[in-house]
Amino acid sequence: MKKTGLISETELKILAMVSMVLDHVGDLFFPGVLWLRMAGRIAMPVFSFCIAEGYAHTRDRKRYLLRMGLFALISEIPFDLAFEGRIGFGHQNIMLTFFLSILALELFDRIRGGKDPRRERFSIGRTLLHADYTCFAVVAVFLFYVFRDAHPAVRCGTGVAFLALTRTMSYYCATGFSFIPLILYNGKRGRGLKWLFYAFYPGHLLVLYLLQVLLQT
Repeated sequence: MKKTGLISETELKILAMVSMVLDHVGDLFFPGVLWLRMAGRIAMPVFSFCIAEGYAHTRDRKRYLLRMGLFALISEIPFDLAFEGRIGFGHQNIMLTFFLSILALELFDRIRGGKDPRRERFSIGRTLLHADYTCFAVVAVFLFYVFRDAHPAVRCGTGVAFLALTRTMSYYCATGFSFIPLILYNGKRGRGLKWLFYAFYPGHLLVLYLLQVLLQT
């Protein structure tokens, strides 16, 4: 089906980054300001959609997986410092979740291709318990991937609805607004900026942690 939307993948990622910053600022500095948390609900569906697109179109899925895993490791210390104030292992960052999402898609494709998936299945199951968004993000990425040949409204609606309906906090109802930019996706990569998107996540967490330290002194 020909795509005639207005928004490229790069523009989707920029929108998701802005949404994520608003969400984290609200969480860390203005917990009573509901609109910041609501604005942040756009980030997860859009990033999940982009992970599915990236996996479908990357030239080297192993490098894609390793790259996400590397930045999951890099992001863990800034994530812990920003949200816990110390380094710990109670809750892992979203890049680990996306690493597991890519691993799950690889597992899915191996099952379809008749390859032995036991090693990947063990790794996913053991690690998901403490990853950000746990299984919800992994399932969302999976839905965006398996429905990629469906009508855009079906593909976008399925993933967005799953994330909106499986989270119970009141402001998660705003997740549904992410359907609007996703349905406007034109199927084009855009200007790329690949490394910016990887570096942004640990970078903005480190900045938020340093701001907390400055405000406490």
